[in-house]
Amino acid sequence: MLFQVRMDVNIPLDMPIDKASEIKAVEKAYSHDLQRQGKWRHIWRITGQYSNISIFDVESNEELHNILQGLPLYPYMNIEVMPLNRHPSSIHEDDR
Repeated sequence: MLFQVRMDVNIPLDMPIDKASEIKAVEKAYSHDLQRQGKWRHIWRITGQYSNISIFDVESNEELHNILQGLPLYPYMNIEVMPLNRHPSSIHEDDR
């Protein structure tokens, strides 16, 4: 199942820089692992914002939910999920 996920990050301004840096490093490693597994297929930064648009390829809504809740920055995010379906006019044989 493919999902588009928008993540807006709002780290508190009073969070110590070293703590924020540590959380970001763990988040990056978690993200890289999911990308290598093929579950986090694409990630794009939204210009001028601390936000991204990502495409996930997972088995279920529950799997996506668990992945998102596992993000170290999850407590500081607003997340919007949009399920995707293949368009009948697409000329591509797959969704990659």
